[in-house]
Amino acid sequence: MKERIEEILDYVATAVEKINDSNQAQALRVEILGKNGKLTSLFRFMKEVPSEKKGEVGKMLNDAKISVENMISAKETFLAQAELDNEINSVEKIDITLPSKTCTGSLHPRTIIQHEIEEVFKSMGFVVEDGNEVETEYNNFTAVNVPENHPARDMQDTFWLDNGQVLKTHTSAAQNRILKKYPLPIRAIFPGRCFRNEDLDAGHENTFFQLEGVIVDKDVSVGNLIYFMKEMLSKIFKKEVEVRLRPGFFPFTEPSFEMDVRCPFCDGHGCSTCKQSGWIELCPCGMIHPEVLRKGGIDPELYSGCAFGLGLDRMTMLSFNINDIRELNSGNLKLFKQFKLRS
Repeated sequence: MKERIEEILDYVATAVEKINDSNQAQALRVEILGKNGKLTSLFRFMKEVPSEKKGEVGKMLNDAKISVENMISAKETFLAQAELDNEINSVEKIDITLPSKTCTGSLHPRTIIQHEIEEVFKSMGFVVEDGNEVETEYNNFTAVNVPENHPARDMQDTFWLDNGQVLKTHTSAAQNRILKKYPLPIRAIFPGRCFRNEDLDAGHENTFFQLEGVIVDKDVSVGNLIYFMKEMLSKIFKKEVEVRLRPGFFPFTEPSFEMDVRCPFCDGHGCSTCKQSGWIELCPCGMIHPEVLRKGGIDPELYSGCAFGLGLDRMTMLSFNINDIRELNSGNLKLFKQFKLRS
């Protein structure tokens, strides 16, 4: 019996070397381990083996069966890997790190405006920060002096999550983190996507983009605020602009202002863009409230700051003459493909 088993193992070892595909491997498996296979047939002679030898012979047969299966399976694995390697090597190799020869797409108009604004502020020494889209209630409200009974905390305005966090309702949610992150003096802008439960129309979306900035240093004044905003708007509109401040109210600034720009499209004479008023409301802004500075770890007796906001969607609509904010999130390729980077 032992000699017969060794003959079968030698036969399988030789046969496996000649296998070239999975069909041949399966055929060898059937020949040796099938119902009438060479090794399977030996099991039928177990009844003729003396009782004292059955354990030893049975173990030999089982070990041989495992050896045969392992040899054939190893060959199948080798063939499968070789087939995969051939398939991979036959595919044309493309170096994805090489620059594209042609550009068939275009940036979203909002992205174009955001990049332009970022470049202007970076040229004036500002850092650009990313904000979280999911924020804590503290950062979104408490840290920017929005009290618990403020309407923005109502379910009709804010998307609340089951864990008590919120989808940020404004980019001001990043103020506390930034005031704590950077050493003084601070110049930072932080664009981002915001969410509110709005009734949708041509001027309102439940998902929209803002850009906010803060300046904190000794002796920061409204004059600094006007300078930086006027400089940015002049670069974006590609012409010198005139701005004005009107009183406003925001919990996180004191005093608060609404900054208007004289309509760059009609030079203040009145047109459909400015609704015949000659002015366009663009930037809520103001001096950072002392309480907001304190929550950011800054002594308002030593430092002051200003904050400003900008609706990126509104700036995009003005710059590219888009009259419906819902278009910006529509995925309308016919609309977007016409926009190019502006020189």
